[in-house]
Amino acid sequence: MSKQLHIEASPQTDFHSYNTAWCPGCGNFAIQNALKSTLNELGLDPHKVLLAAGIGQAAKTPQYISANRFCGLHGRSLASASAAKIANDDLTVIINTGDGDSFGEGGNHFMAAVRRNVNITHIAHDNQVYGLTKGQASPTAQKGLVTPVQTGGVRNTPFNPLLNALTLGAGFVARAFTGDAKQFAEILKAAIAYEGYALIDIFQPCVSFNKVNTFQWYKERVRPLGEDYDPTNWELALKTAATFSDDGIPTGILYNVPQENFKSQNPVLSAGKPLYQQHVSLDFLEEEIKRFA
Repeated sequence: MSKQLHIEASPQTDFHSYNTAWCPGCGNFAIQNALKSTLNELGLDPHKVLLAAGIGQAAKTPQYISANRFCGLHGRSLASASAAKIANDDLTVIINTGDGDSFGEGGNHFMAAVRRNVNITHIAHDNQVYGLTKGQASPTAQKGLVTPVQTGGVRNTPFNPLLNALTLGAGFVARAFTGDAKQFAEILKAAIAYEGYALIDIFQPCVSFNKVNTFQWYKERVRPLGEDYDPTNWELALKTAATFSDDGIPTGILYNVPQENFKSQNPVLSAGKPLYQQHVSLDFLEEEIKRFA
């Protein structure tokens, strides 16, 4: 009589990382390490965490951490991540995008995500260039930055994601720097705990293609917000978000105010069970399909 081998899979209880394809010295390593350690510190179950992304070097982050992963089209990750959270509110949803992915190709989805206010955490890796496609200027690039494409220097006004998020009504807006891992971890924990859309724009120097906004350049300029800073003051947050100069660049949680999120305003979603567990009437769907046929 043959014996059958029965193996029970042990549930994964913590998060671990994998080898990456990033350049040595890339700021993405600090983000990956902080994200992994924060998820472990919060005691979240890996099968209840979704890491979403689009396309780009930053968007590879979900591929290098052991959790659920969804990598979609360039600039479309916020829409996909929002849909996943709406369908299954039990998930902790965290998005990793580049500045081009978020604010160039994904600019309209970024605006919609802020206004919709689904409970998701958005980490925007901001290095002022497209690191995957050899260093052309991204929307956040400073004027005058010379790249292989902008050989005469960038002429466009830099896109300020924090100012845009605040004016669109975001309730959680933060700025971080990969050279300050402790501050970023604290910001990340607060963003995950926030009940709504939370934006973290993090300076992540590209060591290969941006020779101006380097780690040293940021170390000489970033200024963590002090304990006397009031993150509930919207006008102060606007002024702080607009501050970006050689005299100082503030980092920290610029604005953190509870707001009605997408779930709380939707009677179907706030009924109790996650959407995917709620009853679906096939007869009703068939009638609706016939009505629109």
